[in-house]
Amino acid sequence: MTSFPKRGRRFGVLASVCDNRHSTQTHAMHGLHLLVDLDGCATDALWRDATALTARCEAIAIEAGLTVVGRHWHAFGGEGGVTGVLLLAESHLAVHTWPELHAATFDIYVCNVSADNSARAEAVCLALLELFRPERSQIRRIERGAAPR
Repeated sequence: MTSFPKRGRRFGVLASVCDNRHSTQTHAMHGLHLLVDLDGCATDALWRDATALTARCEAIAIEAGLTVVGRHWHAFGGEGGVTGVLLLAESHLAVHTWPELHAATFDIYVCNVSADNSARAEAVCLALLELFRPERSQIRRIERGAAPR
């Protein structure tokens, strides 16, 4: 599998990394938040089927080593898409589809308190990119909890 970008371009995106990712300060909670916007996606029935999309997202999260503790999904019906969230022991995965626009967005947030889950979040992101097959994408990588107190 292709590695996730730390710096540079992949899937037409500029990703940046915060320099204080592995601070030795014990008071800070560290996490990784990936915000992803997709356009020109190859649509299929999965985009309108909350049950099927939930199952695919759960399988992707579990395969990446994340722990699903809850879920809530809604299909808008007709030509509309799906919006949903998987609650993870490590934080969350939210997915929103617009099949009529061939677009989707998702965000993946993982806490890195007891373990560095960044690679797991990146694996989920890559799997979702393979699932949606966008022509264009933007990935924003945000290091969370690194602000000094």
